[in-house]
Amino acid sequence: MKIAIIDYKAGNIKSVEAALKRFGCNTTLTKDPQIITAADKVVFPGVGHAGAALEALHAAGLDTLIPALKQPVLGICLGMQMMCRHSEEGDTPCLGIFDAEVVKFRPNNGEKIPHMGWNQISALKSPLFEGIPEGSFMYFVHSYMVPVFEHTAAQCGYAQDFSAAIARDNFYGCQFHPEKSGNIGLQILENFIKL
Repeated sequence: MKIAIIDYKAGNIKSVEAALKRFGCNTTLTKDPQIITAADKVVFPGVGHAGAALEALHAAGLDTLIPALKQPVLGICLGMQMMCRHSEEGDTPCLGIFDAEVVKFRPNNGEKIPHMGWNQISALKSPLFEGIPEGSFMYFVHSYMVPVFEHTAAQCGYAQDFSAAIARDNFYGCQFHPEKSGNIGLQILENFIKL
């Protein structure tokens, strides 16, 4: 199984690589369009600022490549947000795979931002969550979120309900970090590998 991990200088790469290698995957960290297009699966990770991420993707021509991919693609954290239409962070146009706006958390009960730590996910509805119990705890670190919308595949409540995961066609996204979410997170990655 060849998995291309998109390289756009946006963090959390090593932990993603290590998690995928546990399942015997051959991973390549790359921004080469030919390698990405030829991979069995693509992982689009990321930690950082939406504006800087878009600049790096555009410079490598990946802003047009990623939406055209036909194999399963998994966006993690910022990678998931970049698959949406627009982000409030830096007023950034994103890749438009999902017609959703990424917005800043607006605390209503003194919640601390960024949302950081373990929270439960619910309303699971995607092959990513095959065998995953409702109410499982995942690890989150983010200040921006995608509100619940038609392609929400899992929800979480913090300040307000938001999309913990999204899914449409061959594109999947997790706001949480499956690679840092223990055995349940590894099961989600394994489910992605099996898609």
